[in-house]
Amino acid sequence: MNTASDVIRELDAEANPRPAVSCIEPSKGWAALRLGEVWHFRELLFFLAWRDIKVRYKQSAIGAGWAVIQPLATMTIFTLIFGRLAKMPSDGVPYSVFAFTGLLPWNYFSQALTRSGASLVGSAGLISKVYFPRLIVPLSAIVPALVDFAVAFLALVCMMTWFSIVPTWRWVLLPLFLSFAAISALAVGLWLTALNVRYRDVAHTIPFLIQFWMFASPVIYPISLVPERWRALYNLNPMAGVIQGFRWCLLGTGTLDPRALAISAVMVSALLWGGVVFFKRMERTFADVV
Repeated sequence: MNTASDVIRELDAEANPRPAVSCIEPSKGWAALRLGEVWHFRELLFFLAWRDIKVRYKQSAIGAGWAVIQPLATMTIFTLIFGRLAKMPSDGVPYSVFAFTGLLPWNYFSQALTRSGASLVGSAGLISKVYFPRLIVPLSAIVPALVDFAVAFLALVCMMTWFSIVPTWRWVLLPLFLSFAAISALAVGLWLTALNVRYRDVAHTIPFLIQFWMFASPVIYPISLVPERWRALYNLNPMAGVIQGFRWCLLGTGTLDPRALAISAVMVSALLWGGVVFFKRMERTFADVV
């Protein structure tokens, strides 16, 4: 039989129901990726990307002009040293255009990789206070570099007009190779940003990795200089296919090797899948460590 105190508690519970409590737990197991949450929080992804774009050019006298000045200055140095002094071949086009066409996708890749690799540590305050899919942070980091790419691409169009290089139908394939560069940056960035949360030495490793990677990619030299017996190993570098694809689309130089592109695609797919799984595995400790 209920006592008077029990009746009072029941009436109080009916009049003042307790709010529903949601318990957020870290994902368990390698299969609990929950990639659908990224689409659910897509507005946050666009907001973070837009925030990074505004911060990049805030209180800057030149603004987006840096997106042109940096590759132009690098192209000038490469043209003087490798084009004039070293007499580097350029597949029959002016070396300045040859170098700038290689720098265009490479600069996007390097900027996207740098920002993605440092994205979690840079968003430590947000990660430790609010729940959202952490995968959004490195994803949003690769978007702002597209603005610099677009501005630098206009400069390349002006250079091609100056040298009377006529565009062809191959231009329509440029988004394919640009997407490949973005996926490559994301695939490597997922590994680096997850490791950077626990081991801050990774932040010092990224600039060295990018510098080494550039000379291992056909930015300043044509891929035809790579010995045939080393081509299969060389094509494990996804940026080799991207840069060669850009030159094939824009300048009409070289040829596209479907086997080489397939090797690069398999490599990037493996890196991306492994990076997502590793990232989600480490995600449960981000808020505690960062």
